[in-house]
Amino acid sequence: MTYAGPDSRSTVVGESTRTFDVVVVGAGPAGSAAALEVARVGHSVALVERGPFPGSKNVYGGVVYGRILDELVPRWWERMPVQRWVTRRSTMVMTPTQALTLDFRTQDWGKPPYNGATAHRADLDSWLAELAVEAGAVLIPSTVATGLLRDTSGAVVGVRTDRPDGDLTAGVVIACDGVNSFLAKEAGMYPVGGESAHLTLGVKQTLALPRQTIEERFGVTGRDGVDIEILGCTRGIPGGGFLYTNLDSVSIGVVLGLEGVRDGGTRPEELVADLKRHPAIAPLIKGGEQIEYSAHLIPEGGYHAMPELVGDGMLVAGDAAAMCLAAGIWLEGVNFALGAGMYAGRAAAAALAAGDVSRRGLSGYRKLLEDSFVLADHRRLRQLPGLVLSDRVQRNYPGFVCDLVQGLFQVDNPLPKPGLRKLLLRSAKDNGVRLRELARDAWTGMRGLR
Repeated sequence: MTYAGPDSRSTVVGESTRTFDVVVVGAGPAGSAAALEVARVGHSVALVERGPFPGSKNVYGGVVYGRILDELVPRWWERMPVQRWVTRRSTMVMTPTQALTLDFRTQDWGKPPYNGATAHRADLDSWLAELAVEAGAVLIPSTVATGLLRDTSGAVVGVRTDRPDGDLTAGVVIACDGVNSFLAKEAGMYPVGGESAHLTLGVKQTLALPRQTIEERFGVTGRDGVDIEILGCTRGIPGGGFLYTNLDSVSIGVVLGLEGVRDGGTRPEELVADLKRHPAIAPLIKGGEQIEYSAHLIPEGGYHAMPELVGDGMLVAGDAAAMCLAAGIWLEGVNFALGAGMYAGRAAAAALAAGDVSRRGLSGYRKLLEDSFVLADHRRLRQLPGLVLSDRVQRNYPGFVCDLVQGLFQVDNPLPKPGLRKLLLRSAKDNGVRLRELARDAWTGMRGLR
């Protein structure tokens, strides 16, 4: 499929059909990054957002990592709406009465160029979309892309919308319409069936606390912040928990395998309540007043769950392409969305310049992803999501680890201290851990980290 060039394109709002070089659906991080890159090189681009403004329909429970922003928005830390810079990162393993925490902090992360930050999605998404608009993108809010437009060959040439002023045609459509992307599914880019096995449900409460209280309880000062990821807080349902600090609030919640929620007989809010009552967590959030409660789906299937990324006249990026990395100590999404969106924008612009927006003409997108962290990390860590969500890791290993460490630190004089081998065997037996499986899982984890 060839493209006639920008002179044949109109961007007059109000025509029954409006035509752009590129239409990006979804003004989240991936969509805004894609629109920004397209607009920067002078192509016309529409950024379609179903909410009244970018970020209005989003909730968020994590950290924005900044290295990809170095390339997309130089000196981004001077402009991005940040809550706190994460200078302390903790991984906690717990049982109902125990908690073991690996805690790391560094002041290197509290100064430019920074490593990660907590941010409200409404602020972050609006900021990114504003950058795209400043570069020349046309933001079309309160608009739902209801389907794809195709030419006689079947190639995608735009999107239908629910607006009375018509549909949008384009040389390239970039689908950034989030998890369960309807556009990617309509294009046949997702395999049929099995979607729920690759989805998790994130449930989050945001609790207001005075800024001084947060800094005293979490041991930080100024704009420094803390991110805690938790294993063993979901009653054996595949998933985990999180707790992180904003400027004058904390966000706490759980992420649960969708099929586990369906089969587990436990409501997600019960698990959040369990986490809030846990003796390792309750003192940190005491007195917090709930100001937000939200839930959303997350694509955590990893590399094996990704759809086709390139079609005739169409690219898929961000959550729509299942680009959320959930691999144990790495729980990242926004940075992958930003990277994928940026590369999608570049690939679309290159295809337009070459006059070929067919699958072949857009194939540079896949190459850009493979040469970057976006697909390189997903491919290297492709076995870890399944390991992290396995029954052994979720049900057996938290108690095994906590019992083992408790045995090491417990003093039972006048009895002599037990040897490590004895403690290992006893903890394994008490928690149903088979050492052969433990060794195999450790090997799988180490291979993913190599």
